[in-house]
Amino acid sequence: MRPVIPERLDHLLLLGAHCDDIAIGAGGAVLALCRAHPGLRVTALVLTGAGTDRETEERMALAAFCPKADVSVTVLDLPDGRVPAYWERAKAALEKLRARCDPDLILAPAPHDAHQDHRELALLVATAFRDHLVLGYEILKWDGDLVQPQAYLPLDDEVLDEKVALLHEHYASQRGRDWFSADAFSGFARIRGVQCHARYAEAFHVSKFVLGAGAPGAGRD
Repeated sequence: MRPVIPERLDHLLLLGAHCDDIAIGAGGAVLALCRAHPGLRVTALVLTGAGTDRETEERMALAAFCPKADVSVTVLDLPDGRVPAYWERAKAALEKLRARCDPDLILAPAPHDAHQDHRELALLVATAFRDHLVLGYEILKWDGDLVQPQAYLPLDDEVLDEKVALLHEHYASQRGRDWFSADAFSGFARIRGVQCHARYAEAFHVSKFVLGAGAPGAGRD
């Protein structure tokens, strides 16, 4: 299948419910996009972890995952596992972000994600960024909530290896968890790679996108 190449990528928005969600779900894509677009503006918003060691991990990790990019990271202090109960704060944070940025691409959790924090954020993204391309990333976990994705980004071996290395380097707090392992990250990427005729890939869920067939901006209000 032939790839669809974005017309423009100047500003990438990364959204996560927890510190490490973005890197686990889309770390390879972030590395590849930042390398392909030097000087890319990257804005990241994470809903939980502010004021803890996890915020420190996240800031250092995203700096490493976004080489040669202009990176801005905001980490909020919503309680882990309770994001739905703090809907108004999460909604306000996204609306505030929307008022000051107009990204070309958004990477966020997928709406079907079984974790309540991931799912709530995914649902809110669509209410704040209504005219943007949003790709929902996948996070392999115990819940068994994986479904067939619609979009794939093939990863070179070197990019996949770097993603796994950076995850282990920067997220020391997660190393003891059974899902946080090199074989899990690599094995999942290998499966998605098979599905798009690549060795490795990350996959994403998309509810809607527009194909352009004319001059830039044609068909938009």
